[in-house]
Amino acid sequence: MEESTTKEKILKKIRDAIIYKIDNPFPKADYEKSIYNEPDENPDIAFATAFTKAGGKFVYCPDEKSAMINIKTLVNEKKLTNIFTFDPEIQSFLTIANIDFIKDARYLQSVNVGITYCEFLISRFGSIVISSLMKSGRRLPVFSDIHIVLAFSSQIVPGIKEALAGIKNRYGQNIPSMISIITGPSCTSEIENTFVTGVHGPREQYVFLIDDIKTI
Repeated sequence: MEESTTKEKILKKIRDAIIYKIDNPFPKADYEKSIYNEPDENPDIAFATAFTKAGGKFVYCPDEKSAMINIKTLVNEKKLTNIFTFDPEIQSFLTIANIDFIKDARYLQSVNVGITYCEFLISRFGSIVISSLMKSGRRLPVFSDIHIVLAFSSQIVPGIKEALAGIKNRYGQNIPSMISIITGPSCTSEIENTFVTGVHGPREQYVFLIDDIKTI
């Protein structure tokens, strides 16, 4: 009897696949091996190259003092206001740098600039990994028109696999309910086929990378 519905056709194919098994055509394939070549560049340079190619703005900082100076310069040059951060460590950082900020969630909808840390940086794609278990939470990286990330060289990993393994190792069984991978500022071409940035998230994405891996 010929199958009359799409569902029946799919189920028949599943049954046939279970009954009529075939040998693996690639028995020597190593499915655990990465499909990507190992990068020849320094991880910092590899991330910076991929990140800027995706539209992000990268600032290298040899130490935290340099990061404070660079962020202060950005704030002054662009006359940035309504700077938000919920992270106590970043609040201390901004206080030392003499940068005004807001931490009251009641004013979150008026945010212009959001400053957060991140979980990891992915060098292969120039991506930023954040999660719901960070002190910045879910909202700040999305609400802000300009998203500034304070990151460290030790947080750079080659790919998504390593980032997810690092998150699992960090949180154990308490896996974050949201893990987001950000690659450059938000953009879309769905509005009359015109490329537009900042439609459903930050229109500008900065990473201030603090070097915490010193080489001799």
